[in-house]
Amino acid sequence: MVRPALEIADIFRDHGPAWRAANRGSVSLGQLKVMSAIESCRTAALGGHVARCENDACGHTHVAYNSCRNRHCGKCQGLAAREWLEAREAELLPVPYFHVVFSLPAEIGDIAYQNKAIVYDLLMKVSADVMLTIAADPEHLGCRIAITSVLHTWGSALMHHPHVHMIVPGGGLSLAPVGTGQPKAHQEADGSKWIRGSAKFLLPVRVLSALFRRRMLEALAGVHKAGKLQFFNDLAHLADSTAFAGHLEPLKQKKWHVYAKRPFGGPKAVLSYLARYTHRVAISNRRLIKADAHGVTFNVKDYRIDGPGRYKTMTVHPHEFIRRFLIHVLPKGLHRIRHYGLLANGQREANLAKARELLRVKTIDPADDALRRADATEPADASPVLPRPCPCCGARMLVTETFEGVCRPRPHASPASVGPRADTS
Repeated sequence: MVRPALEIADIFRDHGPAWRAANRGSVSLGQLKVMSAIESCRTAALGGHVARCENDACGHTHVAYNSCRNRHCGKCQGLAAREWLEAREAELLPVPYFHVVFSLPAEIGDIAYQNKAIVYDLLMKVSADVMLTIAADPEHLGCRIAITSVLHTWGSALMHHPHVHMIVPGGGLSLAPVGTGQPKAHQEADGSKWIRGSAKFLLPVRVLSALFRRRMLEALAGVHKAGKLQFFNDLAHLADSTAFAGHLEPLKQKKWHVYAKRPFGGPKAVLSYLARYTHRVAISNRRLIKADAHGVTFNVKDYRIDGPGRYKTMTVHPHEFIRRFLIHVLPKGLHRIRHYGLLANGQREANLAKARELLRVKTIDPADDALRRADATEPADASPVLPRPCPCCGARMLVTETFEGVCRPRPHASPASVGPRADTS
């Protein structure tokens, strides 16, 4: 595997010091930590290991540096996505799956940027509650569904655009009788039968959009009344309750975008589809074209255009590129991947077991599956084995030495002189 000639880390190393100096006092500790982690990722600064081919006749040796494991690092998220997919594979059901997207209007996005932890959390909770409520309505599905929800905060040009991607199976478990006054979204599944939805249609997006708009505006009004929102600069006047109510009033008539489609392929194809959203960062290294002192050029997609014309390039100053990237650093402790409904913690295993039983799906014993994985990956001796075989002879690569970090990474050579580099992962 060959690394891209240009990486986010290169831009941070070359232009990060000047950007930090120019923005001293206005950069959060979280943003500084993300920059440092990405700059150090897979360099000698974090240490690493030496691996050697177990075939003595080959003797190929490989030196690899440790990853930063930061959730905003594109290189680390690739491995995290593969590990996450393995865990999710056992949860797949033989039913159609749908992709649903809930987006906030720009007027709310501006508020979200100054109140990330609160508004992002509301966006995920309210959108999930809306899905569960409409799905539980007998006029629609009349069942409790499963939801995997992923928060994204960016558009293709790296501007702030908070939205949620969901993957939802087409159907769910029948509902237990609900108590008087209990919201439909809180109805528990009784598991007596699996209710199948349409293979081409999940839930009406107009109904979802209208309820999402109402619930989100109510939630925002509630946190504002409780004094949990903060406003700065051009939004400072919204601290007044009357001004805030006036800001929200036009949004009651505006269309809020909810998008739904069925992913192509079977359930396993859904995993690959979902992996593109669960562990994606604001921009991948593959989208970078070139960078110098004057600008960073990268690929963008204009979703308003159909066909080849939607793919374009954009060039921004390196300091603007860094600013846009760091817009999307999430607050510490905020979970961007969440599970709701049948997949909620506590009842997930029981719900999935019941769904498999009703759908006549063979259940794999978790203990047997764990043993199979261990047998497939662990060597007979105690030496750790790399997941990739020897590139020379195909034998196992065994870790023979580990070492600590030794230095900070230095700026790389001029982009014009940089060619493809061998992967050291």
